[in-house]
Amino acid sequence: MTEFKKGIFQILKDQMVGTSIGRAVIYTLGHIVIAMTCNNLITGASLELAALDALIEPLINGVWYFALDKAWTKNFKTKSV
Repeated sequence: MTEFKKGIFQILKDQMVGTSIGRAVIYTLGHIVIAMTCNNLITGASLELAALDALIEPLINGVWYFALDKAWTKNFKTKSV
């Protein structure tokens, strides 16, 4: 491995391992693999189609959550705890 690649991997390790963003990335990758596998096993879809579904569905959910959050904060006041 070249010095450049070692440096990149070290930076990723230092910035990702043990951090909230690191856990989020690992969780997301796991979610994609699990969704792909379930889709394939339950529906019999090809792995390519299952992978496409596993990527598109969370993106749509993210947009839905953003719209819901915007509408919610606009129309409802939250109580301070």
